[in-house]
Amino acid sequence: MSANTISSRPLDEKNREHTIIKTSIIGIIANVFLAAFKAVVGLLSHSIAIILDSVNNLSDAGSSLITIIGTKLAKKQPDRKHPWGHGRAEYLSSMIISVIILYAGITSLVESIKKIINPETPDYSTAAIIIVAVAVVVKILLGTFVKRTGKRVNSDSLVNSGTDALMDSIISASTLAAAIIFLIWHISLEAWLGAIISVIIIKSGVGMLRETISHLLGQRVSVETARKVRECIMSFPQVHGVYDLIFHDYGPEKFNCSGHIEVPDTLSAREIDQLQRQIAVELYVRHGIILTALSVYTFSVSDDRDKAVRSEIYDIAMSVEHVLEAHGFYLDEEQKRIQFDIIVSFDAPDRDAVYNDVVRQVREKYPEYELYCTLDTDFSLSEQEE
Repeated sequence: MSANTISSRPLDEKNREHTIIKTSIIGIIANVFLAAFKAVVGLLSHSIAIILDSVNNLSDAGSSLITIIGTKLAKKQPDRKHPWGHGRAEYLSSMIISVIILYAGITSLVESIKKIINPETPDYSTAAIIIVAVAVVVKILLGTFVKRTGKRVNSDSLVNSGTDALMDSIISASTLAAAIIFLIWHISLEAWLGAIISVIIIKSGVGMLRETISHLLGQRVSVETARKVRECIMSFPQVHGVYDLIFHDYGPEKFNCSGHIEVPDTLSAREIDQLQRQIAVELYVRHGIILTALSVYTFSVSDDRDKAVRSEIYDIAMSVEHVLEAHGFYLDEEQKRIQFDIIVSFDAPDRDAVYNDVVRQVREKYPEYELYCTLDTDFSLSEQEE
């Protein structure tokens, strides 16, 4: 589960924090022990691959420590300077972990190249091979556990740490394979193996860093999240449409949302106020999302002319390629004014050209009216685009 996807019900924050910290502590203990064993074995056997693997385990322990610190910072109460809280600190901790992984990969690559230029003959023992084999199993179990827990509690830091641990199991397995090849055929592949492993680590670090930066920049929410929010709001019988959903991500499980709803023009101001309050409560109870604003579009229940014009304009708009949605229709017969919004796909070669085409066709159909058409941005990724 990504940080931009909501769960069916919000997680209990205290339980989530406790789970992340407990999982990180398990990771620290496991990695420190593995690093110590591998360091001893690597030094005794003169194995650069095992030594690099040991250093990598220490960086993993550091990553778990950073996860704990990030989780604690994210739980700080809102203050005057940060009224929406400190939830994005988790993204920062995830970014630091990504940088550590990237640095470890670059350092390993440099050391491996040095060993390729000036090779050393490794001296493997049975104990060394057994320890590396055990490390493979431990890392697979640890990585699977941490990554699965990270997805369950929606923690990018844990997911990154778990992914890194699973990659470490591949590294350890490769080191084990190199040791067996050397013992059987007396061919040393250590330095070359270290270089390949380093490239894999660098690639993983870059991918994790790119994903975290995307969260900090403000990426769109998933289709699943937008769909769940729409379904929740549409569950109220007075609501006939949900549009312009805008989400603000203030950390895992910390979404704010605003949007527009379409309701009959027969509702009173008091009824609309009650409806907005009910929607806000339901959205928070079901999905843990804070509704910050909910604007209203009305549609005519009894005016046949209003209905006919609205239907014709929507048909015109939707007939133009790359138009995803038309909404927010308003007809003022006294002022001779028509107003509506359209959403144009980001896949359109020229969104302004699509907009101008819609406006031109509507003006040709209703030349006696003053036209106000808004080109909306599809912030929440309409499912039509998927």
